[in-house]
Amino acid sequence: MGWGFDAHRFDDEPPLILAGVVVDESRGVAAHSDGDLVAHAVIDALLGAAALGDIGDHFPADDDRWVDADSLQMLATVVGMVETAGWTPVHTDVTVICEDVRIAPHRKEMRRRLADILGLGDEAVSVKATTTDGMMTPEVGLSVVAVATVRADGGPVAGQS
Repeated sequence: MGWGFDAHRFDDEPPLILAGVVVDESRGVAAHSDGDLVAHAVIDALLGAAALGDIGDHFPADDDRWVDADSLQMLATVVGMVETAGWTPVHTDVTVICEDVRIAPHRKEMRRRLADILGLGDEAVSVKATTTDGMMTPEVGLSVVAVATVRADGGPVAGQS
């Protein structure tokens, strides 16, 4: 099991993309890549589950190759790395934390896109949202947490000889 987290401030460069889906066309987030916080949190969760470091190890913010990069493509790359290390994704659970971004209208598509990349059925991907009951001001930004579970697939699993 691995845990991932990402947070970004809002900026004036729309759109806001989460799990590859445009969820807000009027604003975006300050980011090096396309700023898809859901993809980034799932990336870190998968990398953590497979003990392969973190997103910064593989997609450093000071590397211009990742400027405006498609985060779902980054996630696909990480799925390949996890599988090469002998692990297979089993499940992911994502929570978007924000005062005023509405996830419900986009949830089904977000789940489908993540499931496609992870090689899972939609039933193995959970996407939900919560607020902080006013503790975060809506104009500041948002954060995402993710958990991913993996299973050993018989390949060269880290820690086994």
